[in-house]
Amino acid sequence: MVTATSETTEVRVPYDQLLDLVTAAFVTRGLPRTRARQASEALCYGDLAGASSHGAVNLTRLYLPLLDEGRADPAASPVVLADHGAAVLVDARRALGLWQAGDAMDLAIERAARHGVGLVSVREGTHFGCAGHHARRAAEQGMVGLVASNCGRQRIARPPGGRVALLGTNPLSVAAPAGAHPPFVLDMSTTEVPTGRVRAAARVGRQIPPGWLADDGGRPVTDPAAFDRGEAHLLWLGAMGSTFKGFGLGLMVEVLSALVAGSGFGPATEALSGDGRPSGRDDDIGMLMVAIAPALLRGPEAVTGDAEQLFGTVLACPPTDGNTPVRYPGWPEAERARHHREHGVPLEPGLHAELAGLAASLGLEFPVDGGGR
Repeated sequence: MVTATSETTEVRVPYDQLLDLVTAAFVTRGLPRTRARQASEALCYGDLAGASSHGAVNLTRLYLPLLDEGRADPAASPVVLADHGAAVLVDARRALGLWQAGDAMDLAIERAARHGVGLVSVREGTHFGCAGHHARRAAEQGMVGLVASNCGRQRIARPPGGRVALLGTNPLSVAAPAGAHPPFVLDMSTTEVPTGRVRAAARVGRQIPPGWLADDGGRPVTDPAAFDRGEAHLLWLGAMGSTFKGFGLGLMVEVLSALVAGSGFGPATEALSGDGRPSGRDDDIGMLMVAIAPALLRGPEAVTGDAEQLFGTVLACPPTDGNTPVRYPGWPEAERARHHREHGVPLEPGLHAELAGLAASLGLEFPVDGGGR
């Protein structure tokens, strides 16, 4: 089943069929089927929740090349380097991050169930998709989840007033249960936007708002293609106002994810010889997975009741616009995911054609557009 509309030109594909295709593609690269399915769920979460810049569009642009180039090892067996009960250090050995990050969070959840808190620090990791997908795993177990990740040695953004790039987009996510309401899931880059959103705009020829990119003179750039031409650099979250907030958060993520784990980090001496353009590869990514079990401290009923009140009160806040109710991070994503499971995942026509071609090469059926755009 594929549907398309004249208003959006989107092609909608059943979620399970999208998962099947991505899973099969990972299996052909040597991932065991269970890992491939978990990696597929992590990748397609972006499309399901409405963060398409982090979804299936990256299958052929990022993840399959990682495996094909040997930068990610499909058969890697992560190794525990230090285990102190509530705190664990893991060498991921270049396992595909889409799978391995979830595995690390599951270990943090297991330790939190015993100790009240579980901390898993990871080095030698690879790109893991949406941080919120992994943090949400803890919320689904009644815990608070925290995920922080640097970009390894990849350098994309400059410090305020600096001429060379030192840090990546350094995502941060916190998730928590909300009683009967959808889980709270904050999932953010510490730059104004991640590079995926800039490139998504470039692919469709859409201008971006001022505040995402700037040129070397600090002037706003609204042509997204200027980023990959080396004519513009990413700005930090809040750069149009309080310059150091986003940069400070990005540096904080570098500390939590890379300094703790001993992974590759952006602000290394060799970065100082850069010319300001993005540089390096995102190898040896550091991650921090934390799960907190408040129910062990004061009982599950009390925590559930308070969480429902906390987030229910936010939802009940009187809006300034009667047509736009107040929501919290995670609520819109959960609603989109529900809608997309029922009505199909929207794909841009170009991406749909690309995935249909991939399916044909693998001998798989994949919905084709029946027209009606």
